[in-house]
Order: sequence, then C-alpha cells, then structure tokens
Amino acid sequence: MDVQHIKFDCRHFKGHIPCAPNKEKGAICDTCTDYTKISRKILIIKLAAIGDVIRTTPLLKAFRQQYPNCHFTWVTLFPDILPQNEIDKIHTLNGLSIFQITNTHFDIAINLDKDEEACQLLSKVDATEKFGFTWDGSHICAATPQAEHKLLTGLFDSLSQQNTKSYLEEIFEICHLKFNFEDYAININTGLAGMWKGRIDARSNGRKVIGLNTGCGARWQTRLWPATRWTELIKQLEGKGYFCMLLGGEAEDEQNRALAAATKAWYPGHFSLEEFIAISDSCHFIVTQVSMMMHIAIALKKQLILFNNIFNRHEFELYNRGVILEPDSGCDCYYGNTCSREKSCMLDISVATVVSHIEKIEAGLS
Repeated sequence: MDVQHIKFDCRHFKGHIPCAPNKEKGAICDTCTDYTKISRKILIIKLAAIGDVIRTTPLLKAFRQQYPNCHFTWVTLFPDILPQNEIDKIHTLNGLSIFQITNTHFDIAINLDKDEEACQLLSKVDATEKFGFTWDGSHICAATPQAEHKLLTGLFDSLSQQNTKSYLEEIFEICHLKFNFEDYAININTGLAGMWKGRIDARSNGRKVIGLNTGCGARWQTRLWPATRWTELIKQLEGKGYFCMLLGGEAEDEQNRALAAATKAWYPGHFSLEEFIAISDSCHFIVTQVSMMMHIAIALKKQLILFNNIFNRHEFELYNRGVILEPDSGCDCYYGNTCSREKSCMLDISVATVVSHIEKIEAGLS
C-alpha cells in the first residue's frame, strides 16, 4: 500500500499511532473520507480548583461554534473531570506536559488562572493570540485589555463587591466571545451512574431524591450551616415525602454518619470524584453551601438550592435551575474564613425557607 501524503493537519491525526478512521475502516490519508482539517488549535490552561475547571467548560461549545473543526488542548490538575469526547488532548500539569505544550504552536492560547505557574506557562507558549493572564517576567498581568477587569476584581475586594457580571460573562469577554448560556460539560461514567440510579431508586421507592451536601471544606468555614439545621431540614423534607441522601467527601464523613443516625436520611458513604458525580446524577434537587457541588449540579442539570454569604452572588450562573439563598442581615466577611460576628449570618437562612423554595421549584416543574 502506497501512502503518498500524510495529512498532519487532520483532527484525527495522532502523530505516533493509527487514527480512529484507520483503525475502524482501514482508511489511509490519500483516500480517507473522514479527513477534517483543523481550523484552529486552541490551548486552555485551567488548573484548579475542580469547580473552576468545570465552570470553564462552556468555552468549548462557544469556540466550537465559531471554529467548527477546532482542536482543543487542555492542561489542568484535574483531568478526570473534563469531558473526554469534547477535548482532543488533555494534559495533567507536569514537566512532560509543559515540555510538549511549550514546543507546540497554537492559534489561540488561553489562561484563566491567576496562579504564577499558570501565568508563566502562558508566557512561554507559542501562540498567535493569547487571552487571559500571563507573566511579564516579575508578576502577573493581563494578556489583553479584556482581562484587566477580572484581574482588578481579584485584587481589590471593593471592586469585586461592585461587580455585576457572572464568572461566565467575564471569561467569555476575556476570550473575545459573548456568553449565550452555553452549558457546562463534565465527564460522567454512565455505567456507574446507571448502577447507582438502580440502587437509589430501590431505596427511594418513587420519592423525589434530594441530595444534601453538608460540608464546605476547610477553606470556607464561614459558609457552614449548623448540623442542627441539617437535621431539622431532613426531618421536614421526609415529612413531606422526599427521600434525603447525604453527600460529601471524607471531611464530611463523620457529620454525615451522625446525621444519618439521627434521621432517616441515607448516607451511601464517601467515594472518588468519579463515583461522587455518578451518585449525584440520581438527585432531583441538590442543596449545598459549596461551590464545587454547585458546579457539579449545574453540569448535571439538577435543580439547585445554593447557600451563599461570603461571595458576590452575581458571580454565579444557575441557568434558571434553582435559587440562591443568602442571610437577610447580609455578611461582613467577604471571601473570609473567620466570622466577625458573635452569631453567624448563616443562621439567618431558615429551614422553612429552604423547604419553601424546594416546594416552589417542584410546583413550577409539574
């Protein structure tokens, strides 16, 4: 077999192994009907945190609409969270990936992290256009004027509090795009999700499943709702015929076990991120005070009750699937991890308010 030309600019080209059309059909470049010329090579640098990585994924759809045959490379600390079928190359940040990325030309390179290592990486990338945040040799700076607003709101609380744009509006502007409510994308193990759905359906007996994400990690302790409120919420929801399932990681394990023992709520345990997403997919509603859980819920298109006190509510985009509940008295601890009040403002959020909003959302869905 004589192959005259290798089409290096094809989206299917792997470089060192046969491409999918060759493996599946025996196709070769000269006569292949699946040839797809790459329209743009786009690099996205979004390292952490998990929720931030998830909420950056709407850019994939927007760029794909603008450049239908674009080729995506994404470098992150959480590769397993990304939609594998929508991104051509996913790199975990390490020495090898940095070497590969800095020896590749991109048409567009985007960095939406303000960490030094991410900014320094963008500064070393060979790209025709660079969006987001880069490094000038001594400090972080905006790669283009469109990123200056986001840079300033991250540096000064007073400007951040005045901001009325969502995170998505901001990053789309940075990338010279307009946000049109493009959905999140997430990697979900459908087999695992199906298995858990069977288990949860057997326990819930047709009741609506409400996932209660009870912790918030060590970083944002000011967002915590007390265990007594979770206990009362579970009892009221169960009294109204809902099935309550406790969600969390290792840090919430002890509290979730105690809540399960004090109520009829089911606590399946804590699992890997992949399994946590699969379990969450069976919920009809999710109640959370944690932004990572919020982003997972949005990606799974779940109805959401989000508690918020220390963040600017305008930052969040719920896609008309839920409500943000905040303290009536406001909060004095903007982006703070210690409360300056004798009584936490989170106590302003009552159980009755949470139950009422769940019932209103359900009524609107029926």
